[in-house]
Amino acid sequence: MATPQDLFVSIAGTDPLMQGLLGGVIIALFNTLGALLVVVWRNPSQRSLDGTLGFAAGVMLSASYTSLLLPGIDFASEPGYNALTVFGFDVAGVVPVLVGFIFGVVLLDAGDAWMPKVQRVITGRRVENDDADGRLAGVLLFIVAITLHNVPEGLAVGVGFGSGNLGDALALMLAIGIQNIPEGLAVSISARNAGLGSLFYAGVAGIRAGLVEIPVAVFGVLAVTAASFLLPYAMGFAAGGMLFVISHEIVPQTHARGNEHVATAGVMLGVVVMLTLDVVLAA
Repeated sequence: MATPQDLFVSIAGTDPLMQGLLGGVIIALFNTLGALLVVVWRNPSQRSLDGTLGFAAGVMLSASYTSLLLPGIDFASEPGYNALTVFGFDVAGVVPVLVGFIFGVVLLDAGDAWMPKVQRVITGRRVENDDADGRLAGVLLFIVAITLHNVPEGLAVGVGFGSGNLGDALALMLAIGIQNIPEGLAVSISARNAGLGSLFYAGVAGIRAGLVEIPVAVFGVLAVTAASFLLPYAMGFAAGGMLFVISHEIVPQTHARGNEHVATAGVMLGVVVMLTLDVVLAA
């Protein structure tokens, strides 16, 4: 009986670049599916949205450790790892992962300052000063935040395929793809509720938020295959970016309206799903 790895290889081949490209397309398609749900699920309750976003956070939380941080440390701890030498010391083991992790957190944190400057590119509309209670501004910034945090997700998938561990890469790809569904829906619902246009335009806004993952996934593969010593740094960077988004964006969003319990339940379910995928696909 063919395994998931065999099926994936039969489509993408054994070239990590083609695998990363297909992986990026797949997670973007999951995001598209979520974005287009706005057509049939037009008025999900805030409780439902908070629960599904909590699920996305749980998947990202577990994936950060099982598919990025721990494998990155293992890779940088192998005797054959071509470590950088700084002042006579080899940068290996946990250190490259921590360096990448810190850089990922710092970069995403700095994104808060320039998100307003790119929101028109992402949403197609500028925030005006007379928007009632700043509601539109908040919604647009949420859409931009979701778009930006898709960058470390796409990078994580590309880095996963570039590492050569197909089982872990597939688990990460499916997990991120699954959690992209509620994110795509959340972006579309937010766009529609902000008065950005028709259901069609709301869906397009959600799709746009996920398309960034394809080129970033390809970049991740190219980076770690061209210079393999970068792999643990890239894994740490992707994990740092994902964990920052969980704490800085998703948790505050899902706990701001009295839905803490359902959001927490979503997190727990997301962790369970990611751990299950990691065990099944890595076997």
